[in-house]
Amino acid sequence: MARRIRFLPYYYARIEGDPDAAYAWLEELAHAEVDLLAFSAVPYGPNHVELTLFPVDVPALTASSLAKGCDLVGPYHALLVQGDDQLGALARVHGELREAGVRVYASQGVTDGRGGFGYVVYVRERDASAAAAIVDAELHEA
Repeated sequence: MARRIRFLPYYYARIEGDPDAAYAWLEELAHAEVDLLAFSAVPYGPNHVELTLFPVDVPALTASSLAKGCDLVGPYHALLVQGDDQLGALARVHGELREAGVRVYASQGVTDGRGGFGYVVYVRERDASAAAAIVDAELHEA
């Protein structure tokens, strides 16, 4: 698999209750056919879970959040990098971003156990245009 970089929006949503309440909403999203490219869930205070949601279809996520009665915060922007897993793959991505003047705010990566990786790179909004330009340049090289 060649490396693929996508520039995409993400949103935060806080769900009141224990983690089961947050995961119940994920089930509702799946039932409503709201496709997510990535997500994370972390505790927020004593009685909330904060979800970070990377939707394929923003209007579908918005409709679901309205039906659920929870506010979406965003959009913010990130890069989703997918490719062949090899030693130094994530370091190369960071090097390219640094050379383009993009400062990484946070990141998460995972391998699929079959030779591929996925990597979410969060960028500050002031760096979003430069990050998008990297994606554009990669598309024109393909």
